[in-house]
Amino acid sequence: MLLKDKVAIITGGTRGIGFETARQFIIHGAKVAICGSRQETVNKALDKLKTEFPNIKVLGFYPNLTNEQEVIKMYNEVENTFGKIDILINNAGISSSTPIEKYTEDEFNKIINLNIKSVFICSKTIIPFLKKTKGVILNTSSMVSKHGQPAGVMYPASKFAVNGITISLARELAPKGIRVNAVAPGITNTDMVKALPEKVIAPLIKTIPLGRIGEPKDIANTYVFLASNMASYITGEIIHVDGCART
Repeated sequence: MLLKDKVAIITGGTRGIGFETARQFIIHGAKVAICGSRQETVNKALDKLKTEFPNIKVLGFYPNLTNEQEVIKMYNEVENTFGKIDILINNAGISSSTPIEKYTEDEFNKIINLNIKSVFICSKTIIPFLKKTKGVILNTSSMVSKHGQPAGVMYPASKFAVNGITISLARELAPKGIRVNAVAPGITNTDMVKALPEKVIAPLIKTIPLGRIGEPKDIANTYVFLASNMASYITGEIIHVDGCART
């Protein structure tokens, strides 16, 4: 019960890494609010969590994460329901594999808004709440934030930005008692990866010294640790969770 009585908000919490993180936080004693892009996906995720944890109250929201007023309204509802907020996980994001010559301004803006602006807005507006609890901000980076990728340049660019936000906010918010870290997953067994053919996945696994791709629980466990008091002297770090899938 590493997170007993903690209150966490997880953006991008309806599937994949975000959903598994919500599960693990509940298992470790936290009260959880998840965010998604649409009401139907939020409701579906809530139903799954309530079925597995029938005695636990879980909240769900679908705000525009780039709109300060909508985000603050969500924070107020969480605080009014659970009494406080201890943890924010900025996990919402989208990937890209578009060659640069085919990039449109719309795709560029979509990635920037969700992967960078939402992290900025959600982090900025959570500060008054986390000052009360000496809380934690955790951001989702990626292994491509260090090594780039062959196409879809704005995805690694956005994760480079997340790293910069994480390291800078850690320094700025430390005097307020707020820790800020990021988790950089490697290839993880999410729906997107499951949809890839075996001929694509097998060569990737061969590049990973641990001999397998990651599971959402591998990433979620890292969030549990970083959010807990066991990590009370860790801030400004980008934790790679990738089986050493790096050059």
